[in-house]
Amino acid sequence: MYDPPELTDGVRILIDRVWPQGVKRIGTGVDEWRWDLAPTPALRKWFHRDPKKWDAFTSRYRHELVVRNKIEDLRRLAERAKHETITLLFAARDEEHNNAAVLKELLENLGL
Repeated sequence: MYDPPELTDGVRILIDRVWPQGVKRIGTGVDEWRWDLAPTPALRKWFHRDPKKWDAFTSRYRHELVVRNKIEDLRRLAERAKHETITLLFAARDEEHNNAAVLKELLENLGL
């Protein structure tokens, strides 16, 4: 979310529940805001960017997506990604341990 848009980004989809602090909406190049695919506030607060909780966070987040009936939404997004470039945007500074990393892996698996 903090990097400027690039021509190669394709469709830019923000996948956080709340708009990132300090980021103005104009100029972000956000095409869609899928807050419904983000972790619940309770899970996000529990994880609190702690890499030691990463495996548990990943498991809990995947479970949340199933319970909230979001797998079909992810299947559609994975199908869409076969035909167009999709860039998942997130507000976390840690590029390895964030909800976008979990969704990216899920989308890749669903898109097979």
